Amino acid sequence: MATSIRLEKELEQRLDHLAAQTGRTKTFYLRELVARGLDDLEDYYLADSTMERVRKREEQMLSSADVRKDLGLVD
Repeated sequence: MATSIRLEKELEQRLDHLAAQTGRTKTFYLRELVARGLDDLEDYYLADSTMERVRKREEQMLSSADVRKDLGLVD
C-alpha cells in the first residue's frame, strides 16, 4: 500500500543523512520506524482508549480477588 507523509525539514535532513551514510534508502528506514514503533503506539493508544471507557463506566472492572476467584486460585 502506498502511503505518503510530509516531514519537517529537520527530520527529512536527518533521514537523508542517515540514508547517505549507510547506503540504505529512506524508505527502508521509514519502514523500520513504522514496524518497530507500531507495537508501542498500539499499546499506548489502545490502553488509553480502554481507560477512557473505564472512566465513562463503559468497561467492566474486576478486582484482583474476583479474578483469582474466577480462575480458581483461591484456597
